[in-house]
Amino acid sequence: MWNKAKRRRPSAGGPYIAPPVQRAVRLIRHVAEGNPVLNMSETAKTLKINRTTLIRLLHTLEIEGFVERRSSGGYQIGLSLLEVGARALFSQDLVQVAVPVMTRLAESLQLSAHLGVLDGTDVLYLVRRTPNTPLASNIRAGSRLPAHATTMGRVLLAYMTPLEVEALYAGKELIRFSDHTPTTLEALCARAEKDRTAGMAWSEAHFEPGISSAAVPVFDFAGSPLGAINVSGPTAAFAQARREMIGSALGAAGAEISRRLGWITVDAADATAPLPACGERSRAQPWTTPRPRSTPRAPPSRAGPGGSRASARKSFANPSS
Repeated sequence: MWNKAKRRRPSAGGPYIAPPVQRAVRLIRHVAEGNPVLNMSETAKTLKINRTTLIRLLHTLEIEGFVERRSSGGYQIGLSLLEVGARALFSQDLVQVAVPVMTRLAESLQLSAHLGVLDGTDVLYLVRRTPNTPLASNIRAGSRLPAHATTMGRVLLAYMTPLEVEALYAGKELIRFSDHTPTTLEALCARAEKDRTAGMAWSEAHFEPGISSAAVPVFDFAGSPLGAINVSGPTAAFAQARREMIGSALGAAGAEISRRLGWITVDAADATAPLPACGERSRAQPWTTPRPRSTPRAPPSRAGPGGSRASARKSFANPSS
């Protein structure tokens, strides 16, 4: 009988993948998703690694500060890993450009300002800037909130096509947070049309009682939305007398960040014909009138220095939407 050489299973990432590193990364992600590794055997089984290997990985990651022990038992993500993540985020052009603009915006309006990007059906928060006031947002970078129910998410969904939104939410429930939350694709579509037409999304305690917010998109040099910024605070701070000021300052901040990323507007007289009504999915087109066109150009010189799902409530030191 011929002795067959034992075949090695090809790695999904090619011949240069280091399996020990893959195992460490899987463990870090496992802990980051809120699994404290209370049961070594169960965790080893879940991650498909040897129990002894798991213990060694945890010990090494703890020494490096990537995980740390919880007072209640088990492990959580450590400060060293958070520092690495924060530096990675800050190295991105969008974050670097947005930070100084958002800092001025928060101080001028005395409202909390946030930068977020769409990640699946969530808004992933990248930056928070708060004014020196007793009531300020406590949403941290890395937090997630549902896109369909929050202003940054809504304004980003407004620049997607109906087909894209339908695919994004296929098989997913649109959870209700208030009477204003769209819970069907048709309602979400209608809300997106209004937000797109207005150029920004407004919320008067639509997500969290007593907290209002407004958001605008941020565009790249090709005119595609990279993310969004919002301001949020007590509903009283969004009184009608201040609404125009807030909208003007927020719009100017969004435009400044977009321009620094290379986006330029062209005369809107060039607009195309009206697009399909909400819910018509025969063509993949934007919700309403197209966004201002832009002329691609090389990005400008870089500006100087500036998770787990967040709770849908208590996102302020009393909140944010």
